[in-house]
Amino acid sequence: MRYFLVILMAVFSLNLAAKPADEPKFNTHDLSITWEALQNNYQNKSQALNAITITNNGKATFPATGWKMYFNSARLIAAQTVTGNATIKFINGDLFSLTPTATFPDLKPGQSVRIELVDEDPVITVTDGPEGFYVVWDNQPDKGYNTGAFTIKPFKPNYPGLITPSIIYDRNKNITDIPEQQLTKVFPTPVSYKETGGSFVLSAGVHFEADTKFQNELTLLREAITPLTGAKTAASSNSINIKFKDGLNAEGYELNVEAGSITINASTRAGAFYGIQSLKTLIPPSAYARPQKQIQIPCVEVKDEPRFGYRAFMLDVGRNFQPKKEIFRVLDILALYKINVFRMHLTEDEGWRLEMPSLPELTEVGAKRGHTLDSKHFLPPSHGSGGEIDNKTGTGFYTRADYIEILRYAGKLHIMVIPEIEAPGHARAAIKSMNARYDRLIAEGKKAEAEKYLLYDPNDKSEYSTAQYWTDNVIDVSLPSTYNFVETVIGDIVSMYKDAGVPLKTIHFGGDEVPAHVWEKSPAYLALKTTHPEIKSTADLWYYFYGRVNQLVKAKGLYLSGWEEMALRKTVLDGTPVYVPNPDFMPEHLQAEVWNNTLGGGNEDLAYRLANAGYKTVLTCVTNFYFDMAHYKSFDEPGYYWGAFSDIDKPFSFIPYDYFKNSKVDRDGLPLNRNIFIGKQRLTDYGKSNILGLQSAVWGENIKSTERLEYMLLPRVLGFAERAWSQDPAWATEKDVAKSDSLYQKDWVNFLNVLGKRELPRLSYYNGGYNYRLPKPGVALQDGKYVANIQFPGLIIRYTTNGKDPDTKSALYNDVVTIDKSTVKFKAFDTKGRGGNVSESVTP
Repeated sequence: MRYFLVILMAVFSLNLAAKPADEPKFNTHDLSITWEALQNNYQNKSQALNAITITNNGKATFPATGWKMYFNSARLIAAQTVTGNATIKFINGDLFSLTPTATFPDLKPGQSVRIELVDEDPVITVTDGPEGFYVVWDNQPDKGYNTGAFTIKPFKPNYPGLITPSIIYDRNKNITDIPEQQLTKVFPTPVSYKETGGSFVLSAGVHFEADTKFQNELTLLREAITPLTGAKTAASSNSINIKFKDGLNAEGYELNVEAGSITINASTRAGAFYGIQSLKTLIPPSAYARPQKQIQIPCVEVKDEPRFGYRAFMLDVGRNFQPKKEIFRVLDILALYKINVFRMHLTEDEGWRLEMPSLPELTEVGAKRGHTLDSKHFLPPSHGSGGEIDNKTGTGFYTRADYIEILRYAGKLHIMVIPEIEAPGHARAAIKSMNARYDRLIAEGKKAEAEKYLLYDPNDKSEYSTAQYWTDNVIDVSLPSTYNFVETVIGDIVSMYKDAGVPLKTIHFGGDEVPAHVWEKSPAYLALKTTHPEIKSTADLWYYFYGRVNQLVKAKGLYLSGWEEMALRKTVLDGTPVYVPNPDFMPEHLQAEVWNNTLGGGNEDLAYRLANAGYKTVLTCVTNFYFDMAHYKSFDEPGYYWGAFSDIDKPFSFIPYDYFKNSKVDRDGLPLNRNIFIGKQRLTDYGKSNILGLQSAVWGENIKSTERLEYMLLPRVLGFAERAWSQDPAWATEKDVAKSDSLYQKDWVNFLNVLGKRELPRLSYYNGGYNYRLPKPGVALQDGKYVANIQFPGLIIRYTTNGKDPDTKSALYNDVVTIDKSTVKFKAFDTKGRGGNVSESVTP
């Protein structure tokens, strides 16, 4: 036994001696990082002074040398820090490194060090800071170790247009309370709605019936209604029927509720489905909280059909992944509010999220993120995903079986899923994945096979930088192998839809944000010019690429969709580069989705120009429909704001055929100079016939969780649904400004009451409950007393006077709060007790 113990101790000692080479001595999770914005307009420039504080919370000393720290930032940072104890280096995209200098100290347990650095832009919201810190040890240069807790300190930017609690109060002051019984109880607002008195009693014994063609919808109806009433206790003579009625719009329906029966009339399965969704919103919201023996449904007569046949939502899962379960939850919301297109932005610089059996490297390499500087085996961290590969948002993809399941689920809900494959820009994940394939096959001596799907020529010395600072993310469209890749991807996608048994009509092939100077030094481009005289510059490669992609798509019986750039031709006017609708592609029936109407950017009328020229156009306007934008200019509101600030009034107020009219503020939230519309094209009657519909979007840079996705999406998508489904409101076409404003205010207040008293309470419990955004209360000081109000009548406001944030046990706000010196804090709560952001008063 003694000899055994000696041997065991010797082995243990050898393991200890080997540990420093294999594992770091210091646990980086013991490092906490705090980011603090210190000063905007630093040194009288449009830049910000920020500070990063690193604190050692462990029991060992964090060394002054022997490591680098990496992090992500969406904006550029000066290389030299103000404090001089570290240097910052830009790597690629949003990845930076931080290297300690000679003045960086050892951090003993409990000690901190502060690094002050200069950011290229002012700080407005929490999104403007760095994220995703991790450590790489010098003796382990290929492995990243995430740091621990990350904290953002509060900041009050001194910047024009900031939204304060008093400004919110002023905005809310004209929002009157409308009794629920006076509200329209079907949402989105139907074409015709009439309450006829009395109610239908829904109980567990209700009978369900449907004509033969509506059996699938009958199943969905049962699945929706049965959980509301619980176990069957007694038979009921009441019935719910779905009947065929000829002559109705393809998506139209009639909903008739009488004391003993509910009847849904439709001519198509889609129409019957939308009748069911209207019935679900007619049911009182409280019914979704818990099963009830009897539910009173008001008797109504409803006739309805959509304004636009194309009502879409786009979700970016390329930058940050969303699990399949959350996709189903999103589809449930889209279906409830009659949105019939779900466009999945499946590929990006930062991730390829759909398994391609023919090209497995796309997910083996392109669906993973972790510390790497060469992207040979996986992609680098982005958007705060951290240095470790095992992370929830940077790493992940949908298997072929997952995607087929999503397609079938969406098909059951009458939602068409359109896949987007980004090309030729935003394609770094694809490029690096095909490079990995090349390296593997070259090592096996298979040169021809290795080159078959290459998307990048290593001899291309072109230098460029994208809007997101990537320097190597554009596919070389001159390479013949590019079209092998596109054709193979199309084939795999078509196969998935075939096996899912759902139709595929189009594939979206991106087309946005290809930077200047790309391809200029590509050997493939220079060779292509010699055999294609029509290609005189790299600008002509655009038409060459989309011409070939269009033929590949058409060969599968599909039509091509893309962002607006796909449909544009570059030219020059008075020496200035301009874009005009490309006449060559108009006969090809391409679908152009237009995001760029940025106010003051010069392309405010781009969507109308394309529609007037004959392109089938989908309005995806950044000013109103980008739901990853911050709600308004406040530090505690997450989201970008480069295109606009976008609260729920933006989608609700959108006028599809004249969005110049509904534009009131610029992208900074300040009053708009309407001179920007002088000389811009208006939409013609012919152009109106080419507006297919509307599309909202959530881009993924800041969507780090399912909760954040729902916060950004809801309830804004309800404003979008109202505009996409409901008929053109009177205020949109009224030429008298005063009358239009009055009509708008009436509809706006009604909409907010419907949401606050019906749809938000419903969403608190529907499908297990959604994490919709609860707005800050407005707060004002009047005659030495604090008054508060809320955007959505029906929400609860609570307050505290002890300096703590309000919770469900805090005092309920009813009238005014009288206080002499204490700070008063207000917070809104939903019916479940979930709270929003805090509004803090200013002490008198």
